[in-house]
Amino acid sequence: MPDQLQQGALQVVKRLVGQGYQAYLVGGCVRDGQLGRPVKDYDIATSAKPEQVQALFERTIPTGLQHGTVTVLIGRTPYEVTTFRKEGDYEGFRRPSEVEYIDNLQEDLQRRDFTMNAMAMDQDGQLIDPFHGMDDVRAGILRCVGHAAERFSEDALRMLRCLRFASEYGLRIEDSTWQALLAGKTLLRHIAMERVRAELERMLGGRNPDLALQLLVDSGVLDHTKQELQLARIVGAKPKTELGSLPGSLLRLACLYIEMQIDSAAVEEDLRLLTFSKQQIEAVRSMVAAHEMLHSLNEQSSGDEEAGTLKRIWILTALRYGVEAMHGLRQVYRQLANSQEADVHWSQEGEAWLHALPASKLSELQVTGQLLLARLDTKPGPWLGRLLGELLEAVALGLLPNDQEALLEAAQLNYAKIRETEKR
Repeated sequence: MPDQLQQGALQVVKRLVGQGYQAYLVGGCVRDGQLGRPVKDYDIATSAKPEQVQALFERTIPTGLQHGTVTVLIGRTPYEVTTFRKEGDYEGFRRPSEVEYIDNLQEDLQRRDFTMNAMAMDQDGQLIDPFHGMDDVRAGILRCVGHAAERFSEDALRMLRCLRFASEYGLRIEDSTWQALLAGKTLLRHIAMERVRAELERMLGGRNPDLALQLLVDSGVLDHTKQELQLARIVGAKPKTELGSLPGSLLRLACLYIEMQIDSAAVEEDLRLLTFSKQQIEAVRSMVAAHEMLHSLNEQSSGDEEAGTLKRIWILTALRYGVEAMHGLRQVYRQLANSQEADVHWSQEGEAWLHALPASKLSELQVTGQLLLARLDTKPGPWLGRLLGELLEAVALGLLPNDQEALLEAAQLNYAKIRETEKR
């Protein structure tokens, strides 16, 4: 029984066919449906021209008319409907300079990247597979449609998609496809970093990030991106961590950077070049910076590895970079194959220390800046932030109770010392 998403797609196909046009489900939805995987969206190919599609449906969006694509809305669900086409010469090793509408499904399918993506299905569920994509998938092979070198020179991003599909579906890249990828990888310098980031995110966030990592290492493609990346050092470093045990691409990225001993400033620059969002950059940078602080403080402790010292170092780092970063870092430490003894201890005890914190940020203190100013009868200044920070540290380390009166009394004692220090 088709689900609601598929029912909407079939409704579009049947409407087009009922009006005398050819129409089929195509691409990833067919592939994943055949493999019994969840289908996230459905794409439709048709002999109808864009204006004919628009005339047939009440609600449409002209999302890509220059490429023959119209989005049809069934309820609130969007379905991309694209006219059969063949493509002219490609510009910038990424996009066709022009498209020509055709009425032949097989000719439309043969312009696609891999045989597993060059399949279609009609309204009755009949599979159309002219390039034997399902035979390749059953054999565990990823193969380009036609000549691999041509497919990759048309659109260099297909090389990164090749690695992603191979890792996500557990496929071996067919020999001529692999050799064409190695020969053509310098063309990746023409691909926008935003597109590189999107493929890396999906690779590292996918079902088999360890295979993705191995393919990135073996191919060396990251040495040929438009911007020079520290992440490309995985080729020489050959990380051994099992990334698949970590949830999500950000934790996996942090783990890679830590294992390769890349500092937090370089990590931040890498992720900026890759166009990650500010929130994503901060999440990864905070974990790497917290790792650096832990080891710096541990070295300063002159080798004293008593639990109390380790706990103090962990808490101070949590106050600096946040509890969320420490939760992530603890998971990373559990996966690092070459963890030091202190790392193992932090990974085992760190979660309990975090849960036991009476306060981990200023908003959790039982005093505010306004209360301190009222008790001290003075005006605000840079000293106020420092004083609040000292109170938070004392509470987190268990040196002070998180009690308003106790904190106000401690503030009175520390205030004079802080102001005297500022005068020096």
